[in-house]
Amino acid sequence: MSAAEPSSRHATPMAQVFGMLVRPGETLDALADQPFGAAELYRGYVVPLAAVGPVCGAAGLLVFGGGIARITLKMTLLPTLEHAVVSYGLSLVAVYVLALTIAVLAPAFGGVGARVQALKLVTFAGTALWLSGLFDLYPPLGFPLGLLGGLYSLYALHLGLAPMMRVSHDRALTYFACVLVAALLLGLLLRLAGGVVR
Repeated sequence: MSAAEPSSRHATPMAQVFGMLVRPGETLDALADQPFGAAELYRGYVVPLAAVGPVCGAAGLLVFGGGIARITLKMTLLPTLEHAVVSYGLSLVAVYVLALTIAVLAPAFGGVGARVQALKLVTFAGTALWLSGLFDLYPPLGFPLGLLGGLYSLYALHLGLAPMMRVSHDRALTYFACVLVAALLLGLLLRLAGGVVR
């Protein structure tokens, strides 16, 4: 199996990651009819990729410290690790809640409210966002490149709504707008829950 065939049901996670980064639309189209279970998606894709940001973020903060406006603060081990664990746990919850929201909204736009399909969409669309967590190893790069990763993941989410949730292309943009509002609200709630927003 080559990296050029990320759409196969039996493709390795690395091939699926590659496909989502270079051809998200084609990859999501191909994955739409592939059978995945919720546990399989979490175990094989979400759990390892969602750990990238918290692990790299904690390492970056411990090595370089954190700061605002050229004021650098040295971080201590226990609070940094605690924050990483909480962030990781909340990101795993966020995947499920966003997928549930997408499934619940789908029938209102003529789609099929299949929860596993929605979970599959959120799982694969999140690839760029999760991998952008690598840049948290150097905190000054983490936020801007994380923002780019998040925007690319939203783009992938938009591309996948029609094939994954069986929504017609003419209603997909309105559906995406509703999902986007839900995702932004969810993100804010999770930041509040994690104690990041003070």
